[in-house]
Amino acid sequence: MRLRYIELFHAILTSGSITGAAKLLDISQPAASKALQHAEDQLGFALFSRVRGRVQPTPQAQLLRERIENIIQEVQDLERLTTNMSQPGSSPLRVTCTPTLAQVLLPSATVLLRKTFPDVTVELSTEHSAAMCESVTLRETDIGLTLQDTGHQNLRQRVLCRGQVMAIAPPGWWSPGELTQPLPIGALASQSMIGITVRDALGSMLQSHLAKLDPAPKIAVAVQTYQLARSLVSQGEGVALVDPFTARCGDANSVQMRPLKPSLEVVLYAMHRPDSPLDRVQKRFLNVVRQLAQGMLAKR
Repeated sequence: MRLRYIELFHAILTSGSITGAAKLLDISQPAASKALQHAEDQLGFALFSRVRGRVQPTPQAQLLRERIENIIQEVQDLERLTTNMSQPGSSPLRVTCTPTLAQVLLPSATVLLRKTFPDVTVELSTEHSAAMCESVTLRETDIGLTLQDTGHQNLRQRVLCRGQVMAIAPPGWWSPGELTQPLPIGALASQSMIGITVRDALGSMLQSHLAKLDPAPKIAVAVQTYQLARSLVSQGEGVALVDPFTARCGDANSVQMRPLKPSLEVVLYAMHRPDSPLDRVQKRFLNVVRQLAQGMLAKR
């Protein structure tokens, strides 16, 4: 099946008509109809049936649909990659990171970088780790910052700093003496907590440790972001376990925080392509992020 037939098939599925497909592909309607007929003749079966002026995929077409869509996605990824490869070397510094890091590290790092390189332009975005790997691999961004060990075989991953999971609570929850000590994880048994349902390595680790507590924590609200958990904690909803950057973002007086005992490590990683050596701007940016992160985690 030729690529132009695959593109036509996908365009008809997307638009719901041959006329709509012709517009998407910037060809005439007769040309689209003729190409569809050629594709069906070549395959030996119909791809679409005509029902009251509209086309509907046949059972055979439905079986092909998933693979056709995968091929189209691969072609689009290839086009994005070649487009990004053709960009001149003077392109901006392009950084993507998780939403948490975007709040606490990215703005300050960007401001400090531009003090050293005032003429540099910077493009910032936020993505979750899986989408971030794809973005860096396809050369849509240059650097990714994440708290996940992605293990992506086509990317180089370097450690910028190490911290630990923090327990956060509403103001006044713990006494001044308690705040000087780590929180034994067993103290969370039967405690009112914000549940974390984040589907990443850190979220899975937290859920695994909480699942071992007996009696189980009392969880009335579950959230999918650590920032939302922090907001609920600051309003008195209960205790939460979060990464050290989320614990320290925002008003320092809005939550109390204590490290857990035993300590659960959280690592800040930077990702980039191994075939693209970092230039001086990119190296400086990572150094700034490292210094900011280490300084932030050194504070109580």
